[in-house]
Amino acid sequence: MTNIIFMGTPDFSTTILKMLVAEYNVIAVVTQPDRPVGRKKVLTAPPVKEVALEYDIPVYQPEKLAGSEELNQIIQLKADLIVTAAFGQLLPESLLQSPKLGAINVHASLLPKYRGGAPIHQAIIDGQQQTGVTIMYMVKKLDAGNIISQQAIDIEDQDNVGTMHEKLSFLGADLLKDTLPSIINGTNDSIPQDNDLATFASNISREDERINWDQKGRTIFNHIRGLSPWPVAYTTMDDTNLKIYQAHLVNGKQGEPGTIIATTKKAIIVATADDNAIAITDMQLAGKKRMLVANYLSGVQESLVGKKLI
Repeated sequence: MTNIIFMGTPDFSTTILKMLVAEYNVIAVVTQPDRPVGRKKVLTAPPVKEVALEYDIPVYQPEKLAGSEELNQIIQLKADLIVTAAFGQLLPESLLQSPKLGAINVHASLLPKYRGGAPIHQAIIDGQQQTGVTIMYMVKKLDAGNIISQQAIDIEDQDNVGTMHEKLSFLGADLLKDTLPSIINGTNDSIPQDNDLATFASNISREDERINWDQKGRTIFNHIRGLSPWPVAYTTMDDTNLKIYQAHLVNGKQGEPGTIIATTKKAIIVATADDNAIAITDMQLAGKKRMLVANYLSGVQESLVGKKLI
């Protein structure tokens, strides 16, 4: 029986963990500490921890793995293999070298494209038509190890971070299931990455979330769906932050970029830098609940046409 330590944190990782539990002996799970969530700051366990507890798997939650007491405890478990998926920390060299089969990572991009913490977001924001999953050996440098296997998947116009997150989670679990036997048997191949082709997808900052209405409509459309349903693209209307969860393109509509040029029963139409306007259909004003634009418009007495979003 192959003893595996799994390291991951968000929902993306849970599908992969469940597959490993069904097929192998997962002796420990390492994840991020519990964090305050929501307006009431309720201390909440990471999704991976919740799954691990369901299966009575020991859980380690170091704030910082390097130099921690937990690091020595994890090494002492003498796992055959470490599998990571969206763990959120770099692994110290001592841990990478401790399992006899090494440490592998399930990464949500077609490496060497989109190394880093937000590959799904960035692929959609950049208007990519495909992304995928890469399984690679881990090295000290971020997402730079040899590629063991890859599988691509299309990004459709109706996809956002939420839908691609789910698709890639299942794709990653399936690809890992198919790849692990050759890793365990020592029969797998691996290919070095071409570092000259590497691109990076850093974690999304607050400023990255703001919409620039001086861009073309397709670019803004990709920006909105590349941040939905988290952390969510936003703009400002009447000095109030407005989050936009969902929108679509409307061709042949022009006006000053950022100006509301029309409303329908279900949408607020905003001009961009070309004739592809943005039709906002799902939104949230600061201090209010998320709502469909159709419900918002039914309660608005004054006309929105002519207002400027910045």
